[in-house]
Amino acid sequence: MATRKVLMLHGYAQSGTIFRKRMGAFRKACGKELDLVFVDAPHVLTPVDMAVLTSQSPESSLDNLGAAEATTETDPALAPRGWWRVNEERTQTNGLEESLAVLRDLLAKDRYDGVFGFSQGAAMAALLAALLEKPAVHPPFLVNGEPPHPPLQFCVAVAGFQPNSPLCDAILLPSYSTRTLHILGKTDVIVVEERSKTLLDISSNKRVEYHDGGHFVPSKAPWRNFMRSYLRDPAGDLLSPGPAAPSQDASGASTPTTSGSAS
Repeated sequence: MATRKVLMLHGYAQSGTIFRKRMGAFRKACGKELDLVFVDAPHVLTPVDMAVLTSQSPESSLDNLGAAEATTETDPALAPRGWWRVNEERTQTNGLEESLAVLRDLLAKDRYDGVFGFSQGAAMAALLAALLEKPAVHPPFLVNGEPPHPPLQFCVAVAGFQPNSPLCDAILLPSYSTRTLHILGKTDVIVVEERSKTLLDISSNKRVEYHDGGHFVPSKAPWRNFMRSYLRDPAGDLLSPGPAAPSQDASGASTPTTSGSAS
């Protein structure tokens, strides 16, 4: 089987290095069949940025965001980063254009099968997948008038959501059709179910899976094996890695489940 290349987009206040470390067990499970390319968001977050986020949600500590290693004082590779900065009303995506330019330049240099994102990175992954479907809606994304890359085969969004801004609306609405696996935590207090549903509603070719945990990428063996199999063959007939959703999933077509840990 040919090696499949996947862009890996970290969450808010993480970095590519931190996300790569957190995904160590999954990377090992993927072996040489999957080339996971971890990307740094261009915006280094300041204490003021983090204070704005914490003021919105007291649970938004570095630890709860999956970025306990983040620091602005020692290793630059551990500096907390974001794909855009949030305002208190969550109605702006300040810096999104620069992040799209970084990903445009990366895509122009190589070919990728899909994208995998966590939290803000999951929202960014959905934006990227949707933009590659209709790149003309954001002309700076074009290279010499042409898209930098063909549409992706798949997107994996863990704890994803629909960002609010005119640019995001232009890219995502009314829907996007890239095959997308949405993974949600039943006890996630950072991206709660109501917020995650905003992205599910505009994802027209989706599969939804729930794990029993909170705001993180599930990492136990059944989930590692499931995600690896999905990246290998997103159209495959894969059994769910964990318990059924608490209610009918957003796709309207539940997938048969097998027993196993889901956190």
